[in-house]
Parts: sequence; C-alpha cells; structure tokens
Amino acid sequence: MASTPYRERVLDHYRHPRHRGRLEAPDLVGEKDNPICGDRVRIELRIDEEGQVARAAFSGDGCIISMAAASMLTEHIHGQPVAELRQLTQKDILALLGVELGPARIHCALLPLEALHAALEGK
Repeated sequence: MASTPYRERVLDHYRHPRHRGRLEAPDLVGEKDNPICGDRVRIELRIDEEGQVARAAFSGDGCIISMAAASMLTEHIHGQPVAELRQLTQKDILALLGVELGPARIHCALLPLEALHAALEGK
C-alpha cells in the first residue's frame, strides 16, 4: 500500500468496519466470491420510496482490501439514488480506497462493487 494516511484509512475500515452486518428484510441483495482466494462479500440494501439507499450493509470474509472496500462502499452509497449506484466503476472504488494496488489485489477491491452490481440486477 502506498501513502501512510490512506493506508491508515484502509486499516481503520478493516478494523472498525462501517455498516457490517445484515439488514432485516433487505430490498436488494447481491453476493460475490472469489474462489481463488476465498474472499466473499454480500451487500444488502434497503431502498426508500424515492429510490435512494435508506440502509446499506455488508457481510462476508476476506482480506483487508476486500473488507475495507466493502465498508467504504456501503458508507459511500448511503443516501444515493439507485440510478447513481449503477454508474459506479472500478475507478470509483479505487478512488475510495486511495491506495495503489497491484493487479492481484485489484480483484479484492472490486469484489464489493461486483456484489453491489449483482444486487442491482434485481431492481
């Protein structure tokens, strides 16, 4: 990982994840895993009447990068319209993390985004 402040932010999200857990009666659920490394991320969303994320949660197991990315992503999407979530890209996730990742670690960072996109397929 590159610079210290960003590395500390990633470690903080890993050690003290935001929105970790399960939602009661989520509206949308998406789950993805990486069978090569064993990381697994589940994203659950509750959508309000205006089509915005009222609550977001994640669960799963994985490395520091995948779990920190899931924490950062669920924090980032809270209150956003579902239409905007569909626009999130690899670039957005990497910007949230704020650290340089090698090719082998990029998939870890993208796993939560893939789970989010899987959840949105149901809407």
